[in-house]
Amino acid sequence: MAGGGMGDMGSLLKQAQMMQKRMADVERELGERVVEGSAGGGAVKVFISGALEVKGVSIAKEAVDPDDVDGLQALVEGAVRQALTAARQLKEKEMAKITGGMSLPGMGF
Repeated sequence: MAGGGMGDMGSLLKQAQMMQKRMADVERELGERVVEGSAGGGAVKVFISGALEVKGVSIAKEAVDPDDVDGLQALVEGAVRQALTAARQLKEKEMAKITGGMSLPGMGF
């Protein structure tokens, strides 16, 4: 009986190592994928990778009004918030393909 338990443990360890490698591959791929958040009808766009790194910001000239800096700041904030939400959803979706939707503590998703 003890021998069967060790075989099961070895199999479980191997599966965990394979899952860890697949997760690292997905993390690397997420770093290359970019999502967009926008505000003001597309006047402000923010581009964020699936690894949650800001890749770019685009602001249309008509969104820049020196008399309304607060408005521009609100647009940028909204676009960033939208892009971060999209990036987090992308990451959760891709990781769920590996974990079967299981939430694993300490894995960052």
